[in-house]
Amino acid sequence: MRRSVGLGLRREFLTEVLTTTPAVDFWEIAPENWMARGYEAEYQLDKIRERYSVSCHGLSLSIGSPDPLDEHFVRDIKKFLDRFNISRYSEHLSYCSASGHLYDLLPIPFTEQAADYVAARVRRVQDILERPVVLENVSYYTPAATEMSELAFIRRVLEQADCELLLDVNNVYVNSVNHKYNPYEFIAALPSERITYGHIAGHYEEAHDLLIDTHGADVRSEVYELLAFAYQQHGDFPVLLERDFNIPPLNTLLQDVEKVKAVSHELA
Repeated sequence: MRRSVGLGLRREFLTEVLTTTPAVDFWEIAPENWMARGYEAEYQLDKIRERYSVSCHGLSLSIGSPDPLDEHFVRDIKKFLDRFNISRYSEHLSYCSASGHLYDLLPIPFTEQAADYVAARVRRVQDILERPVVLENVSYYTPAATEMSELAFIRRVLEQADCELLLDVNNVYVNSVNHKYNPYEFIAALPSERITYGHIAGHYEEAHDLLIDTHGADVRSEVYELLAFAYQQHGDFPVLLERDFNIPPLNTLLQDVEKVKAVSHELA
């Protein structure tokens, strides 16, 4: 079985993508990096959309924030998605603002009250976007509260919001080491019907029991093995290779995309 594997679209190699049409199944962009950038950006993205599928992975929705939901921003996102005919919009199950932007993705307390609060906000965003929201499980280093487990929290939000899941396999692995749980049991317990697509990335080993989610290194073999398990448990879903720092040449990234595809081929 050939599964779809994508890559994050970076300005460092945008011109090369436009001129060479590399073998990538889809590209992922952060809408905040493209909105209101003028005619040239619109032209570039139109050219990409002529050849590829594009997904949007947001940075600043801050769905778990104590601040009121920024509906003006959500409407701007809708205009952008509509303009470029992009159906998939994902965001982080976290927050990055509280009386101002915090410039980091912070963990939401694992409580029933917080889960219901987030789910209500997700439903409102979906009403405005007229699209499902895809929430990504995030890495975290100190939980804000542990009234319930991370897994139970994620499942409750997905169910209450009736939204979809972006399964970040690297984040599961990082959290499993940092918070001492079994990543295979975690992935097996996720609802297959909610998984829309996945992320895979590299991380940094600060210590044997402390991993840092950097998106700035090669994907570790343990994460590839966990991805293979996720396919076995949940079936076919597209996967996006993330590389946000220490970005190598595009040709090197395309070789890494082939490594992700090889995981699929081994299971065929």
